[in-house]
Parts: sequence; C-alpha cells; structure tokens
Amino acid sequence: MSWPLLSLAVLGLALAAGFAWYERAHPGARVLALVATLAALAVVGRIAFAPLPNVKPTTDIVLLTGFVLGGAPGFAVGAVAAVVSNFFFGQGPWTPWQMVTWGAVGVGGAALARLTRGRLGRVGLAVACGTAGLLYGAVLNFSAWVNFTGGETTGSLAVFYVRAIPFDVAHAVGNVVFCLAFGPAFVRALRRARDRFEIRWSQATGAAPAAGRRGIAGGGAALVMALTLGLAAAPPARAAAPARYLQGAQNPDGGFGGAPGQGSTQLHTGWAALGLAAAGRNPRDVTRGGRSIVDYLRAGAGSLDDSGELERTILILRAAGLNPRSFAGRDLVAELLRRRKADGSISRQVNLTAFGIFALRAAGSRPGAAPVRRAAAWLLRQQNRDGGFGFARRGTASDPDDTGAALQALAAAGRRGTPAARRAVGYLRGHQNADGGFSLTAGGASNAQSTAWAVQGLVAAGVRPDGVRKRGRTPLGYLRSLRAGDGGVRYSRSSAQTPVWVTAQALTALEGKPFPLAPVPRRARASAHRSLTRAAGGTPGAPRAAGSAPAGGGARAGRTSAASSARAAGRGAAGPLTPAALRAQAPLVAAAYGVGVMTGTIFGGVITPSSPGESR
Repeated sequence: MSWPLLSLAVLGLALAAGFAWYERAHPGARVLALVATLAALAVVGRIAFAPLPNVKPTTDIVLLTGFVLGGAPGFAVGAVAAVVSNFFFGQGPWTPWQMVTWGAVGVGGAALARLTRGRLGRVGLAVACGTAGLLYGAVLNFSAWVNFTGGETTGSLAVFYVRAIPFDVAHAVGNVVFCLAFGPAFVRALRRARDRFEIRWSQATGAAPAAGRRGIAGGGAALVMALTLGLAAAPPARAAAPARYLQGAQNPDGGFGGAPGQGSTQLHTGWAALGLAAAGRNPRDVTRGGRSIVDYLRAGAGSLDDSGELERTILILRAAGLNPRSFAGRDLVAELLRRRKADGSISRQVNLTAFGIFALRAAGSRPGAAPVRRAAAWLLRQQNRDGGFGFARRGTASDPDDTGAALQALAAAGRRGTPAARRAVGYLRGHQNADGGFSLTAGGASNAQSTAWAVQGLVAAGVRPDGVRKRGRTPLGYLRSLRAGDGGVRYSRSSAQTPVWVTAQALTALEGKPFPLAPVPRRARASAHRSLTRAAGGTPGAPRAAGSAPAGGGARAGRTSAASSARAAGRGAAGPLTPAALRAQAPLVAAAYGVGVMTGTIFGGVITPSSPGESR
C-alpha cells in the first residue's frame, strides 16, 4: 500500500472515531444547532478572508469552540468546517488532513480548558491560537509531502517545510490578531449561547420532522455567523429568571411559603433570602407591601429555637450586612456557641455542624478560631470510607447533599485542598447520574436540591461543575433543564414540589456561591426595584436545608420534608436583531445562508439528534 493510501486509511479511521465520539454523547437538537452554527461560522470566516493567504479566523473559532463546549463538539466543528469550506476551495486528498487537523485543534481547545479550568485571559488564548496555527501548518506541510511526492525522500520534506514558513507564520500571526480582537468576547458569547440552549430545553410533546429541524439549524447558523462577522449583535432575549420567580412569590408580610400563595414560614423565607442574596439581592431590599425579608425574620425572631434556624438566620443577616450578635434583642452567635458539644460538633450531626461552621465564619470567626477548628476536626472524623458524608455521623450512608455541605464547610474552615476534600470530590464524581444530576439516595432519580448541594460543594472545592460530566451531561445543565417558563425550578422530572424552596437552592447553585455568602451591597430603592423586575438568574447550589421544620424537627425535619414528599411523588431564543451594518452586506448574508443550509444538511446526515422526548 502506498503512502497516500495508507494515510487516507488512517485519516478515515480518525474521522470515524471522532464523529462516533460526538454521536456517543447523544447531542440534543439545540446543542446540534449551536455546533452547526459554529461550523458554518468557521466556514464563512475562511471564505471571507480568502484574499489574504492563510489569514483566517477558522482555527481560532474551532479552538475556542472546544475550549467552551468540549472536545467532541470542537472536533465536529473543525472537521465539518474543513469539508464544507472545500466545496468552495476545492476538494482533494488534502481534505481529510484538514478535517482531522482542525478537529484535533478543537480537542486541543477542550484539553486547554481542562488544564486551565477554563480561566485563560486574552493573551493566553491568543498564544494558544497562534501555537495551534503553527501546529496546523506543520501537519498540512507533511500531508502535502505525502500526497504530492508519495513520501519517497525525507530531503524533499525539508523543502516543503522551508517554503511554507511565510504561510505558517501568517497563519499564526493572523490567529493571534483575531484572538486578541474578539477571543474573550467570543468565549463569553459562546458560554451565554450554551447556557441559553440548556436553559430552554424542555421535554417536547411533539416534534417536527428531523429534516425540518436540520434545515432550521442551518438557516439559524447563517444568521448568527453573519452577525458575528459583522461584529455587531443585539442583546439576546432572556427567559424568565429564577430570581424574578422568587421575588414574585413574596407575601405581603415580607416572607415566603413553599409555593406562591402559601403562608410564610421561617424555613422557606430563609432559603428564599439566601437564593436571592446569592443572585445579588440584599434581603433588606426585597420587599412586598412595604415589608422586607428582614422585617419578616425580625417579627418571628422570638420563635427561633433550634440550631438549624439559628445557623440559617445568621447566614441571612451576614448577607444583609446586619449584626447577628444583636438582632431583635438576641445574640444569635452566642446562642449557637452554647449549643456546641464537647467534641466541637453541633448536635453530633454532619449537616448541623457544617452549617455551624458557615454561621461562625459569617459572624466573623477566622478559620483558625477554636470553635471553627474543632468543628472542622470533628467533621473530618465523620467521613465515610467511600469519601462521602452522611447526615448524622460516620457510618450513616453517604449522600451528595451532605457531602456537598461538608465540602463547603471544609473550605470555609481553610481545609479546601486536603486529602479529605479530594476524596469527597471523588465521591461526588462517582455518584453522578447519567442525566448529569445527583440523587439523595444511591440509584435514585436525580433531583434539583441534591444536585445543587453537589454543585456548591464542587465550587467550594475549586472544581468547575461544567467539568464534571456523565455521558456529556453536567450538573448545571441538569439544573437548567428543570427551569419552567416562569423561572421556577422543578424538583425533578416528575415532581414540582415546594417550588420556592427548590428554586432558591437551585439559584444559589446556579450563581456559583458556596456558603457563607458575602454581604450584598444595598441598592437605592428605585434602582433595586427596577433590577428585581428585570434580573436574570444564573450558576453553583445550596445544601439541603439546615433549617428546621416546625416543632422540634430541626434541620433533619426541614430536609426530610422535601425528601419524603419527593418519594411520594415518584421522585426517584429568540435570536438577535439584525443591525444596520449587516443589512448593507447582502451578498455576504446570502453566501452565509447557503453555507448554513449546507452545514445543517451535512450535520443531519452525519449526526442523529436525540429523540424529542429526551430530557437534557
């Protein structure tokens, strides 16, 4: 077998493996549309800059796609961009090489995101794009030697590399310039688009024919890529936000019930306050009928009689910028300290002790202070052999809720990077469900509250929740998939119980705020009201309630009220506007539309979308 035939065989296997990898992730129709859009954008980017030899934004687009969306989508965008653009530039033996190499650039972008945890600035991204350009050139130079000389002499290989230096340098410099110009903005736009697609997904009751969905994906791709090339875009339409949902559920007494219209309770008001504080709303500024959340808590302060209520209220007062040592005539911190056991725990329960650490840190205690240090030491001794934590003590079955709470407590106590914290993260990774979420019990169906606890624990441990995947699905994606049109978050696929509580915990998770929360700045009355009416919620969770249900149930009763009712319930874009600058580019828009349709058609033949009833 000759060198060209052998290389084509190897390339064919690589392409088959790459597309099989992507297909194995079961991409949904909305994800498919986003990937098709990016592939079409990469195609038009290559065509638009054809007059400038080797100066193209295509490599940047592919690398940044992998950086944000992951290796499989990055590979698909690169490979499809190569084959589609060559309908304009000409197909030949170089096409498989371009497909594999640009696909590899997308995979490299995903690897870069994993190495840097997705935190790479403008200069770092530019350096990566320039390096990718040089590596791309090196592979294509080798392919030219194989295809046009048969790989007979190594001496001729050096000639190919030397003669290509000006072109490779132009490619790398162009990549750097493009990335410096739009790299970070492109990454932010991709993340917003990804989040919007995940948020809007809901289980369909009917479906258009697959071919229709593919055509729509291609047409939408054309508009978005043309808008991006025009370097102008209008703000996207926003779905209803969890923060707005919560604010609308507030009662005239300033408190919250388990659902809109239900009577206020300390438990649900407390969690609503924490969720809104995580989203940037000071509890003193969230009002209804002239009464704020803090007004409601102050009116009911005399009924605070268990550890969970004290801990939760201290956290809320900290977020509101108030002093928990002097609230409604009570020193809540001193009362909590008197409840400690001799071993440093609170009631010898993991859940209450973790919240005790949050509360003490919120009240100003340092990680090295004796009460925090002793509580953390007790907590470490309760870790189970599997790395997780249970609700009470060592030997109680581990669950994601309490493991997430313990991770936050360890971080708050200055023990974020300890072996115990790493083992707890390992437990969470090993107990993620196939839909990306987490369940309270092993083998159970995922639910929003357990997932929120896990996400918040991961964030506290310094782990990106989007990097914790099961079959391509993430815990944040699972939470977003539960969002209803009014902004509320369902408990699970089959239950919408206590929506205020569930939405509040999910919002804390979506905002990426582990406990204890920092004080939230006050806003002027008018501007605070306006911001609440148009706010959008967003990223990591709240542990299961450390607050209590009425009368002696403590934190355990507060938490298990949701768990028991869950079991009873069987738990187990609009696009941007077209700017005037784009309307002046009618020929480019027409070409972009054609490329978009072609890309959508190719994706329809290569990758099968998930079924309409599949939830993401």
